[in-house]
Amino acid sequence: MQIHIEDRKLVPILEKVDAGARLDFTDGVALLRTPDILSLGYMANVVRERINGNTTWFNVNRHINPTDVCVASCKLCAFGKRAKDPKAYTWSLEEVWHRAGEGWSEAVTEFHIVGGLHPELTLDWYCQMLRGLKDRFPDVHLKAFTMVEVAYLAQRTRISIRETLQRLIDAGVDSMPGGGAEIFNERVRRIICDHKIDGRQWIEVARAAHELGLKSNCTMLYGHIETEEDQADHLIRLRELQDDTHGFQTFIPLAFHPANTALEHVPTTSGFLDLKMIAVSRLLLDNIDHIKAYWIMMTPGIAQIAQRFGADDLDGTVVEEKIYHDAGATTKQGLRRNELLRLIREAGREPMERDTLYHPVTRTETAFTVLV
Repeated sequence: MQIHIEDRKLVPILEKVDAGARLDFTDGVALLRTPDILSLGYMANVVRERINGNTTWFNVNRHINPTDVCVASCKLCAFGKRAKDPKAYTWSLEEVWHRAGEGWSEAVTEFHIVGGLHPELTLDWYCQMLRGLKDRFPDVHLKAFTMVEVAYLAQRTRISIRETLQRLIDAGVDSMPGGGAEIFNERVRRIICDHKIDGRQWIEVARAAHELGLKSNCTMLYGHIETEEDQADHLIRLRELQDDTHGFQTFIPLAFHPANTALEHVPTTSGFLDLKMIAVSRLLLDNIDHIKAYWIMMTPGIAQIAQRFGADDLDGTVVEEKIYHDAGATTKQGLRRNELLRLIREAGREPMERDTLYHPVTRTETAFTVLV
């Protein structure tokens, strides 16, 4: 088929894509700057179908955010609150365990657990929480704690990152989410999240987790004050770590939601930019199998279109999402499994339910079987 490339700067990149050659930093910047979204989408879809065929993955999961109390004061965040804030919350262990199984008939395969950097909750408390979840829900995969949370717990407990991770693994952690990466560039990081670990430290916590056998996701927060060079650098650094550890399962580009943050003056991202980030991610991250279009963040409609722009995952049922909704997200807080099936089929893709580790799942309404 004859392809018309409007932006001629993309022609040599298309030749690399057709040859299966690795793109470099300069290619990444060119892709991020191009207005030729259709050519970009075409190239990303070629790679997407080369890796994942016509399949779009989803899972039946539940988000658990035990607390929004946080010692950091990141300008990008609308979720974290000071301990004395009357709107702040911290669940008891019993409340965490109760909410995990509350009011949801579809049997979840994953609990996605993240929260604030609480000044009083200890590593022992979190380990007790994990053990309680495993006792009550032994078949549910625990995807818990960002690299930032692990580093904070290690600092507070005065033990190494590896020891902290091992204690969490022993308590029941099965894999890790990819949040807190934001943008690795230090100039940007000093402005948007100067209370967090830096980009180098995030990479090293991820490396330690992978070396201990944990799989994780990875992310990039885009659409605030970063440049195209910052974005390309971030993606290349993730790719370099993946070359070393092969521990990343999925990359999720996360659009910045400025509402209720210290960066409210920043405009919200457009659908054009959201699709561009999905496509460029697919093209640069040649060693990460899956690219997720997180429907909570980009709306179900854009997430559908993204399945033709490089994405092969739609995320899951979620049930109750707090972090993006505190920042002004207007999407539903959860979707039923049948709604996800409909969205994927309407996009012309074949839905495949998965567990956290991308094993296919077959199910009835209240039980599931993982096909390993």
